Amino acid sequence: MPELLKELKGRLRITWDDEDAELERIINRAKSYLEKLTSKAFSFELDQWETELLLERCRYVYNNAADEFEKNFADELKRLILHVALEKRAVDGEQEDP
Repeated sequence: MPELLKELKGRLRITWDDEDAELERIINRAKSYLEKLTSKAFSFELDQWETELLLERCRYVYNNAADEFEKNFADELKRLILHVALEKRAVDGEQEDP
């Protein structure tokens, strides 16, 4: 079982496998959501903080509360967007220096 799926099932207290396909779809949509929000592809390794946002997004979607996610995690989403923008600026700055 992929690590993200295992982590999400643990967070949702799901011990059965009947919903694995749907949970995988939720994970993929949450990845797409964060990647489109920031224009960056993430690795989503378990020890990275953006993975925490991914799992929370999945939890909200699973519980039919996706509309509340942005409101409840606005500060974290802004921080993620700012972090990515600063990373891109640093990379662009390195490429421009002779």
